[in-house]
Amino acid sequence: MTKTTRTNEANTTDWHESAFDIIRGLSAYTGSSLIEGLAKVVAKYPDADLGTAFNHKQVGSKIWARDKLVESLGGKFKHIILLGGWYGVLPGMFFDDRRFDIDLIESIDIDPEVGAVAETLNAKAGERFKAVTQDMYALDYGSLGADLVINTSCEHIADLPAWLALLPRGTKVLLQSNDYFSEPTHINCVPSLEAFREQTSLAHLAFAGSLKMKKYTRFMVIGTV
Repeated sequence: MTKTTRTNEANTTDWHESAFDIIRGLSAYTGSSLIEGLAKVVAKYPDADLGTAFNHKQVGSKIWARDKLVESLGGKFKHIILLGGWYGVLPGMFFDDRRFDIDLIESIDIDPEVGAVAETLNAKAGERFKAVTQDMYALDYGSLGADLVINTSCEHIADLPAWLALLPRGTKVLLQSNDYFSEPTHINCVPSLEAFREQTSLAHLAFAGSLKMKKYTRFMVIGTV
């Protein structure tokens, strides 16, 4: 092992230890359950891609979703289904916000590696949070009894109308997409908010809006299928 390799490993170790101490300090200062959970994730899963999950664009779009949801539909829900939930950051933001009264959030993701991280991040929520490894196309939405379905990654769904048709009529939804066509994994971007509204064709529209980001614009609709 070279001196440079040892130095890099030491720097990595120091970074994680410093990050853990800083986040624990912020948790004590703010009393935030989300920051407390983040400290646990940093300690337990040092290789988790937290830099992406908590970057300002990701957090900004989730704050926007949280605020517009409570303005449009209120904050009291019995059962929320979040699709493509990844590390469970959005549920953590809901649980950390006193405007919300939520009995259960199920975070669904097809990646088996993310569930444990999501459970750790939302450990303070106890039985009110559950991470599930499942294909969103294989879910029996009618039997789940969700009063809100959230999908903030509609640009990844090849046939959005076909997926929406799986939801029972009358289901409340929060949906996001974007115009980031240059990202290879985005297989169904939309050029405008109006195009997204047409694509989703909600029976009742409670909110529709755009959030301008540096490289793209994020679109969101909230309403009922």
